[in-house]
Amino acid sequence: MARYTGPVCRLCRRVGEKLFLKGERCLTPKCAIERRSNPPGEHGANRRRRVSEHGLQLREKNRARAVYGVLERQFRNYFDEASRKSGVTGVYLLQLLERRLDNAVFRLGFAESRAQARQTVRHRHITINGRRMDVPSYRVKVGDVIGWRERSKENELYKVLVADIHRKPLPSWLSLDADAVTGRVEALPDPDEMDLKIEHRMIVEFYAR
Repeated sequence: MARYTGPVCRLCRRVGEKLFLKGERCLTPKCAIERRSNPPGEHGANRRRRVSEHGLQLREKNRARAVYGVLERQFRNYFDEASRKSGVTGVYLLQLLERRLDNAVFRLGFAESRAQARQTVRHRHITINGRRMDVPSYRVKVGDVIGWRERSKENELYKVLVADIHRKPLPSWLSLDADAVTGRVEALPDPDEMDLKIEHRMIVEFYAR
């Protein structure tokens, strides 16, 4: 499975805002944006060029890619699928990204970041409707129940997350049974509920060039 393996804080500095790619660390003074808000690179501190419309569209596309942790080819495949659907292409694109299993695990509070959620899924700690699943890009459907494998409940990570499971706000398209530590997909995701507002119109315009 291909994934970005470079420094993730560099991605936040590139777009000029926190993307919360490191979970709790992003809320501390150790966050890269708090220490160095200038763009990465040798001349980042002196960069004052006006960004073109195409540059803004590219930045928004890369911002969405960084948030969900997908590479260009996979992101383009999501866009191509969204463009074949009737309705607003950008909205459907965001729904496809939100319905990734690793994102759903993160939204439910089963991980501190999407990267940790991706690793948790890959290590086969997560189940879908009682069956183990190790594909982070698996697309959850309405009615799916997301839970933890019984053996994984002995893991220290599980115990830490369960203690803080109520801290994360839950989107309306998911429901959580805190006692059983399971989540259920109640509806399709609403892009308006996303914590990071992504301008999907700019992404559509970027690929339409």
